Amino acid sequence: MTPGQFMARLAEPKPVVLVDVREEWELKVAAVPVQTVHIPLGQLAERLRELNPVTDTVIICRSGGRSLQAANFLAKQGFASVHNLSGGILAWSQELDPTIPAY
Repeated sequence: MTPGQFMARLAEPKPVVLVDVREEWELKVAAVPVQTVHIPLGQLAERLRELNPVTDTVIICRSGGRSLQAANFLAKQGFASVHNLSGGILAWSQELDPTIPAY
């Protein structure tokens, strides 16, 4: 899912959650301007109960690698609808908001 597709999906009435799997310091450098659930990738397995497996879930990281790992993990855990935000915060910056720094 691209950043633009996510924003279009966010406008729909069906609930969707954006899970940011970056580290805390990364959020301070470049944050997305929408509500997220922050669970660093290394904590995802132990914090799995914080997420609802029936809610549409989109995962974001810096460039898409960690979020792809997280999306695959959640799918294996039985999450019904999981998407990787392609290109991560870097793509978000390029496609939607150039004021978000690339790091």
